[in-house]
Amino acid sequence: MKLVFAGTPAFAVPSLEALAEKFDIAAVLTQPDKPQGRKGVLTPSPVKAAALARGIPVLQPEKLKADFSALAAVRADLMVTCAYGQILTQEVLDLFPLGVWNVHASLLPAYRGAAPIARAIIGGERETGVTIMKTDAGLDTGDMFLHGSLPIAETDTCGTLTEKLSVLGAKLIVEAVARIARGEVVLEKQGEGSVCRKVARTPVDFTRPAAEVSALIRGLSPAPLAYAVCGGLSVNCYNACVVPLPEGAPAGMVVACSPKQGLIVACGEGAVRITELQPAGGKRMADTAFANGGKLREGARFDQPVL
Repeated sequence: MKLVFAGTPAFAVPSLEALAEKFDIAAVLTQPDKPQGRKGVLTPSPVKAAALARGIPVLQPEKLKADFSALAAVRADLMVTCAYGQILTQEVLDLFPLGVWNVHASLLPAYRGAAPIARAIIGGERETGVTIMKTDAGLDTGDMFLHGSLPIAETDTCGTLTEKLSVLGAKLIVEAVARIARGEVVLEKQGEGSVCRKVARTPVDFTRPAAEVSALIRGLSPAPLAYAVCGGLSVNCYNACVVPLPEGAPAGMVVACSPKQGLIVACGEGAVRITELQPAGGKRMADTAFANGGKLREGARFDQPVL
């Protein structure tokens, strides 16, 4: 059985490597190299780098729907996709007799579409997971094959949760392909689902409850990030947790900013400690280190965003 693997970011690398240990991957499909850094150096995707390290041929069409002749020439039996980044047309799906199977980072039918990991955290979910589904022409609407779940910790950021789910996804897709090879496939139709939008850099609204503020900060970390402004100081927020709120502190007020207590800001309900941040023009650091700089003092007020 010959496979094609389609993926692009680091999230997909564990799945590629796990499959390569067990099956014949005839080609890898990934996005074209992208310019990185100030000098715009063309850089391969993490999946491309992993494929080349294993000697697997790599295909990088700019627009797959307009140029899939090289993919068709592989004559593979099955394709696995994992955060590839391009929509597959029915013509592409029809190339593979055993189907196209997707590693999706949510418990479908919830959080179809872009940014399911970030949206699960921002949405206050306590659990998420990975679904292996048979891809159809819709947006993550195909029949489901395997599920795996794990809890979302109060300390999880999108970055840490992505790493956990990438490992779970690799385990599930290996099991799925093995079952497909043996003809042991039982599919489940999806019910009504939710579609999640892409995430963008977002201002923190401290009038919201502390749990929502913490979830927003963690869900957008390490990118594209939530940010907050106090006077002329703008800070990118990388991590946060909910803490008790002293009586009488209005939303947005700096309750504490010291090497001992860190940076604590009052919210509409409760307070958050912004445990990791990056001041404009500075380095990413712990809040206790930031407090040493004396840039914020107790009683200062974070501006509320204009929405």
